[in-house]
Amino acid sequence: MDGNAGNYTDKTRVLDIKPLRTLRPVFPSGNQAPPFVCAPPFGPFPPGFSSFYPFTSSQTNQHTPDLNQAQYPPQHHQPQNPHVYQHPPNASVPSMVTPLRSFRSPDTSNGNSELEGSTVKRKIPKKRPIANPNFESGISVSDRENGNRELVVSVLMRFDALRRRFSQLEDAKEAVSGIIKRGDLKSGSTCMSRGVRTNTKKRPGIVPGVEIGDIFFFRFEMCLVGLHSPSMAGIDYLVVKGETEEEPIATSIVSSGYYDNDEGNPDVLIYTGQGGNADKDKQSSDQKLERGNLALEKSLRRNSPVRVIRGLKETSHNAKIYIYDGLYEIKESWVEKGKSGHNTFKYKLVRAPGQPPAFATWTAIQKWKGGVPSRQGLILPDITSGVESIPVSLMNEVDTDNGPGYFTYSKTVNYSESFKLTQPSFGCDCGNSCKPGNLDCHCIRKNGGDFPYTGNGVLISRKPMIYECSPSCPCPTCKNKVTQMGIKVRLEIFKTENRGWGLRSWDAIRAGSFICIYAGEAKDKSKVQQTMADDDYTFDTTRVYNPFKWNYEPGLADEDASEEMSEESEIPLPMIISAKNVGNVSRFMNHSCSPNVFWQPVTYENNSQLFVHVAFFAISHIPPLTELTYDYGVSRPSGTQNGNPLYGKKKCFCGSAYCRGSFG
Repeated sequence: MDGNAGNYTDKTRVLDIKPLRTLRPVFPSGNQAPPFVCAPPFGPFPPGFSSFYPFTSSQTNQHTPDLNQAQYPPQHHQPQNPHVYQHPPNASVPSMVTPLRSFRSPDTSNGNSELEGSTVKRKIPKKRPIANPNFESGISVSDRENGNRELVVSVLMRFDALRRRFSQLEDAKEAVSGIIKRGDLKSGSTCMSRGVRTNTKKRPGIVPGVEIGDIFFFRFEMCLVGLHSPSMAGIDYLVVKGETEEEPIATSIVSSGYYDNDEGNPDVLIYTGQGGNADKDKQSSDQKLERGNLALEKSLRRNSPVRVIRGLKETSHNAKIYIYDGLYEIKESWVEKGKSGHNTFKYKLVRAPGQPPAFATWTAIQKWKGGVPSRQGLILPDITSGVESIPVSLMNEVDTDNGPGYFTYSKTVNYSESFKLTQPSFGCDCGNSCKPGNLDCHCIRKNGGDFPYTGNGVLISRKPMIYECSPSCPCPTCKNKVTQMGIKVRLEIFKTENRGWGLRSWDAIRAGSFICIYAGEAKDKSKVQQTMADDDYTFDTTRVYNPFKWNYEPGLADEDASEEMSEESEIPLPMIISAKNVGNVSRFMNHSCSPNVFWQPVTYENNSQLFVHVAFFAISHIPPLTELTYDYGVSRPSGTQNGNPLYGKKKCFCGSAYCRGSFG
């Protein structure tokens, strides 16, 4: 065969093939190929030969100019771009191969990191393997870039549901190992990688679907809805085209509340720049006009507004809470000596006018808690007269009504004889407390083997029934008695514009947190002789309630979807609870077709008998002074009309975009 036939080369004419096991170099004979050339990788090279990759880089040319003088003219010793190979004239062009040094991590030791975002990535983490590649987030590409209110609320609920599940699993491990892990970080990274997020398109100003006054308990929540991208850094920014070159502008900042000073004015913020502060391993130094600091300075020059998120320490939650306070304008900047003696950047930001109050509401509440006596509209500081461990105030800023009709305040449920359940009472024999993951605990076994609450008392999932420990359980500090411990947030009864009296909270309420039970007189509806049509303070478990999903998604948690639990309640008897004559704060909670509170049946022992209680929990994070509402449902005899869902007997004034028009 000829030496070349098409693209085929007969290599046997080039080398005399020998087995590799001979371990001896084999060279071609003189009549097989041109003379064999052996040259150092950097040269010099005989005429007609050039250096080979990767020794042709500019770095080689710079460090060995003498050896390559004959092959490379002087003007090519220092190319303009050190990362681009400059091939000498009159030489064959090699294949375009990326230099090896291009794969090195960028040097951030001098503070020069990429401008898109404010978090410096010092280490590229390994990608978390996706155990369920078939999971679909249900969020389109366009919705992922630009969200809306419904999508923002959905993403936050899905994140927190997953976080509660991971916390449940970690609590069970912690009870054995003693190592506490962050379920929020795992949940956040999972949602990020699976596309459960929105507003990924970074922008200054308003973020679609995020409202002023929204609260967040975790930094990852702000990342998932596009309010503030960095999970750690306090300044977020993007790069825009300037007059002469690209420059960063700030999009949002998170005020920690530790170093910033509002000078007593909730609409003014003195913000401290980033960097230079001492930590455990590094000494403090002067802050530099780079990254986030430079972005704030450029925003000042451009008069570009910045989103401000205020961080607050809430004693009731023993955690940091973040509240979105709207848009601020940067008015001035300066440099001053910090506590460490080094220069720090200071920025004065003023809240844009015409925005609804957010942080100002928090500051007002702190004054109320401090005992400010001159609060306008206050009727009673505690309507419970000391029955509740936390006072419940009575307010009217609407009209001259001095309060609701008389009723006896009680925080318990009185059951008729006919409603007593026949199940025997079983306690556990845990010594100190019921621990998550302990299947020897009878109370945990009744809950399907899982502890129903996280370590801080947050409900993990809706269930047909939740079983709490009873007084017969010997553990004194059991965490499975959440609904028996009474209210833990500062509640207030207030007069609404068009729905009578309502209920709200001074404190921020985390999703899944217990609020109160429905106290009153419980009866078996099937044995009640007279109707309750004239009773406006009745909870009826037989009504039809709009279904909604609140629990975590097994597929998102890499669990078997077939084991997904039901969220439909199971009441052993058709129960009604009347709070007309005897009741607690729950009797003032109004109806809404888009509620922020849901009810969950809970059973525990009372006077050596097991009874079902109706407990209320937060659907999502609820900001302070937001009215608390739940779905009253619709009576079953109402039927349907023109194929529409069941309709109630009373007109609804909830004002929701999804209002069905009636309830009851």
